[in-house]
Amino acid sequence: MNTAAAQPPNEQVRLADVHPCANCGARPLGVCADLKGHELQSMACASETVTAQPGQALFHEGDPNPFVFNVVDGAVKLYRLLPDGRRQITGFLFQGDFLGLGGRGASSFTAEALTPLSACRFRRSDFDQLLNALPALEHRLVALAGDELMAAQEQIVLLGRKTARERLASFLTRLAERQVQLGGRKGQLHLPMTRLDIADYLGLTIETVSRVFTQFKTSGLIQLLPGNEVALPDPAALKALGEGAA
Repeated sequence: MNTAAAQPPNEQVRLADVHPCANCGARPLGVCADLKGHELQSMACASETVTAQPGQALFHEGDPNPFVFNVVDGAVKLYRLLPDGRRQITGFLFQGDFLGLGGRGASSFTAEALTPLSACRFRRSDFDQLLNALPALEHRLVALAGDELMAAQEQIVLLGRKTARERLASFLTRLAERQVQLGGRKGQLHLPMTRLDIADYLGLTIETVSRVFTQFKTSGLIQLLPGNEVALPDPAALKALGEGAA
């Protein structure tokens, strides 16, 4: 991997030492999951590793961004600001998630690290060449785009039709399922985001989110543990609530 190429779009992001792609924990869920041998080597040669600390941005809304990213480790929040200063968080990304293909002009959102972050960064022109040269990469990207579309459709339903309790239950369920994919414990999840972040994602106020958390705790649906850990004693009941079946 090239770690000394162009400067990052945000001066707070610094280049990092590269770990061998073969040992990368993001591979099983990432865009490079189906690549082997020389294909993986081609990906490695076209990328560089960047890191960011919590609160630092990979890029900002409105800025030119000639890069795409694959999250290697850590968590990212994506958000847009309305003219009056209100914020809408549009998504949270984790290890293996891909970022930046949505547009080729100015960035339509800000991507900000929630935790210490490491990501593979590609110039768009280099990544386009990889797509043309590596059919397995193109097929994998199409599959990931389909998953992202389904997630966007679920979010539309969540924001448009679900109650506050159903929204938070759906959010916790999806986050728990994602963390199990990443090797986390079933029935327990970690919240790298704040209550305000959750509120801005679910279209609620922070007071409502805090109240519903308390209701879930009182009813035994969740247990709040130290270190932003949340135990789910009955994941099936929480999922049923999120689907409007409880």
